[in-house]
Amino acid sequence: MKFLLNDTLIEDNSVASDFSALRYLREKCGLTGTKEGCGSGDCGACTLLVGRLVDGALQYQTINSCITPVQSLEACHVVSVEHLSQQASSLHPAQQAMVDCHGSQCGFCTPGIVLSLTSLFEDKQGLKQDIDRQSVCDAISGNLCRCTGYRPIIEAGLAMGDLPYGALLAQNADVKQQLSEFAEPSSITGNYSQPQNLAQFIQARTASPEATLVAGATDLMLENTQAYRDFDNLIDVSQIAEMKAITQQGDTLSIGAAVTYSELESFCQDQYEPIHLLLSRIASRQIRNRGTLGGNVANGSPIADMPPLLLALDADIQLLKTDGTTRIVNINEFYLGYKSTQLMADEVIIDFQIALSKLAQFQRYYKVSKRMEDDISSVMLAVRFEIEDDKLIDARLAFGGMAATPIRAVNAEQALKGHTIGDEQALLNALQAVASELTPLSDVRASSAYRIDMARNLIRKAWLEAAGHSVVTFSGHQVPEDVLAVPALTGKGGQDHA
Repeated sequence: MKFLLNDTLIEDNSVASDFSALRYLREKCGLTGTKEGCGSGDCGACTLLVGRLVDGALQYQTINSCITPVQSLEACHVVSVEHLSQQASSLHPAQQAMVDCHGSQCGFCTPGIVLSLTSLFEDKQGLKQDIDRQSVCDAISGNLCRCTGYRPIIEAGLAMGDLPYGALLAQNADVKQQLSEFAEPSSITGNYSQPQNLAQFIQARTASPEATLVAGATDLMLENTQAYRDFDNLIDVSQIAEMKAITQQGDTLSIGAAVTYSELESFCQDQYEPIHLLLSRIASRQIRNRGTLGGNVANGSPIADMPPLLLALDADIQLLKTDGTTRIVNINEFYLGYKSTQLMADEVIIDFQIALSKLAQFQRYYKVSKRMEDDISSVMLAVRFEIEDDKLIDARLAFGGMAATPIRAVNAEQALKGHTIGDEQALLNALQAVASELTPLSDVRASSAYRIDMARNLIRKAWLEAAGHSVVTFSGHQVPEDVLAVPALTGKGGQDHA
């Protein structure tokens, strides 16, 4: 393992495969500015900045170090809060603004917040863009603070852009030079392998067939930090070139399984706005910088947010076996039961293939959760309508959080097909079908009755939007009752929860 920690070159092959970056900084390096709060990637007290060379340019992102294996940071520049003022002999604008705006009280969460704001500052200054409230809230979406109420922290984020500063991390020529001199990581390195292409992956998997696969580690490392499970051998697939690509091949869009949420979010921003909006609601910026599409799907969780999207888009999944052969499984056949999938022990997901024609059709993705940011869905609905001459030729309604697996409401889809988009009776038939074909559980996030009511109202919302109505979601304005009123199907009234 070799990486640059602040100004110090780290070379260490003695750590366990699942030794976290947080523990390494605190226990091995004495850098205690980075704090441990939750140990599960939720609070952001352990936030670090990590820079990689991408096409000759330094790009920095925030991560949760408590659930990041330190060996995954091979050939990176790792920046802790101690480094910020040292490199310019004065406080970084993110630090100075926090002081000026009284953004810190007990101080425990402050280092993580400062690094999240630093990441935003560096990005916006490098692009010569202004910092607005939305970008500040996004940057600190994974940082919890029990003291300040966030107002002074947001004010600090807005104020830091006006402070003078010239020592941007991405412009550090010395760091660029050192990272460029690092040798390419070996496909087989002790107890932690980080292959750079599929050929190296097959080599590593053949040598250690018992090894556990890891990508962003945003879920896997919870087994280590929360359940105290040790992983003897890890094969990191997050840097495999073929699995990092987003490419268009003929009439198909291929998205690599190691593409992170942030990378997909950036790709979709101008081309696929509904997908971009959903991705901005998933977890926090730190998690989106590490978590991958393949990991979200392979995990088999019924509350994952990406499987319903892929179900709505009828995606194909390409799987690779250790012997080099591949097979295609449609997303509709991939899930077998709770936490059970078609993925075999010697297989890995390479990519997801989606027809461009389906991406061009009407899509909506709705995530309902108790918090806007960094929360798990109570109900997730992915919708795709194929509309020709105001008639619904095809309809896809895929849910998360409603069954033991991500699931389609097939009967409701059939009730809509073949009818005009303005046929309210067809809609009511579909809503009745949902109430009878889905039997969600009740848990701490929502009751079964709430989930059914929410599912019906979200379907109606999509139906209204497809018909050209403007449905207000996050403002204080009331939507006209004659537009949103739904006859009671459960005896609890037709209140719209969307």
